[in-house]
Amino acid sequence: MGQPRTGIIAAVATAAGRGGIGVVRVSGPGLLPFAQALCGKSPEPRCATLCRFSGADGVAIDQGILLYFPAPHSFTGEDVLELQGHGGPVVMQMLLGRCLELGARLAEPGEFSQRAFLNDKLDLVQAEAIADLIEAGTAAAARSALRSLSGEFSREVHALVARLVELRMLVEATLDFPEEEIDVLRDTDAAQRLGRIRADLAGLLGRARAGRLLRSGMQVVLAGLPNVGKSSLLNRLAGDERAIVTAVAGTTRDAVRETIQIEGIPLHIVDTAGLRDTDDVVERMGIERTWREIERADVVVQLVDARTGETPADLEIAALLPVGVERIVVENKCDLARRAPARQARDGVVRLCVSAMTGDGMGLLHDELLRVAGWSGHGEDVVLARERHLEALGVAAEKSALAARQLERIELCAEELRLAQEALSRITGEFSADDLLGEIFSRFCIGK
Repeated sequence: MGQPRTGIIAAVATAAGRGGIGVVRVSGPGLLPFAQALCGKSPEPRCATLCRFSGADGVAIDQGILLYFPAPHSFTGEDVLELQGHGGPVVMQMLLGRCLELGARLAEPGEFSQRAFLNDKLDLVQAEAIADLIEAGTAAAARSALRSLSGEFSREVHALVARLVELRMLVEATLDFPEEEIDVLRDTDAAQRLGRIRADLAGLLGRARAGRLLRSGMQVVLAGLPNVGKSSLLNRLAGDERAIVTAVAGTTRDAVRETIQIEGIPLHIVDTAGLRDTDDVVERMGIERTWREIERADVVVQLVDARTGETPADLEIAALLPVGVERIVVENKCDLARRAPARQARDGVVRLCVSAMTGDGMGLLHDELLRVAGWSGHGEDVVLARERHLEALGVAAEKSALAARQLERIELCAEELRLAQEALSRITGEFSADDLLGEIFSRFCIGK
């Protein structure tokens, strides 16, 4: 967005298209004359005012509700007007055009939230949570975004920063006033304090990593030989006939995608062409695409026929899978093999026996996918984290670990703690040069 711009801004705040109600939002300084020119009335703060929105010629554009929120008690911290009219696109554009005639300019993407941040109505985490709430693809993601918007994540970060500041104060006091000959670090249990900070950082980082799944989900690729039931498994997971299932080998020629939810986690399931040597040009192109999908996968579910178990051809496919990509072997058609659903871990690989046709054992697959996702034990306490949050938390955890190893070298410990605090402060956008000396004199009794 570049440098923040000033003045009055306006934009349509409701989704494009037709609706019962549409909203044009206006923000800027001194909007009472603006409202008077728009509807001929001076609205009461935070009261719904029924009025006619008129053009420059006095002709009515629409009849609706005007809401006025005077600064600083508004979303942006500035004067804000909300014009609620009938939700047709033509009406909305006419209302917006009238606002521009009165001196507003068209708001840039995210500028209302940017002004809220600059006016200390939101921190960066809360501003990002607005976008996350709008874009949430699952109920769990929406609930997590709402918690961040209410400040839950920010409060945890602030609490950690405050504890780091307090610990830094003790370390800096020892560094700056050695003549006191007081072992401040020992007397104040600095090592134990730092240990508790590290433990809480690790817990928050784990919840943030789990929360990242709520935003982006996990890429799951179904792979294997032809006719082992990949398309049947996709249909069973999706609860619908999304892929064509026949007894003819090579029916699936291209990747078929479906997004499902398991405990609120989006799983992007990709059914792929069966892997085999073929002279069919179209099928060979599908197989090439299968390998490209496998390269991008978070987990590969390799299907084999439960009646034969893993054949040399299956093992050859397994050997070609990318290193580091988790593999779950699903022995499908357990009903035809007269075997009960089961889970077995052998040689570092989990093997499940299921039936995509009957649904037997699907709960085992659901549980295994959640395990691979790292979701086990998480629920309503997850943090809907972005990549920058994870990076900052990771840096803070790394620097606090280095500080713990440098407790005998005070100047190095102090620097690592400073870097840890700086990383955490970047999350909420509140990093600034600190004055630790003032903190020491105000909170720690020295030189008495």
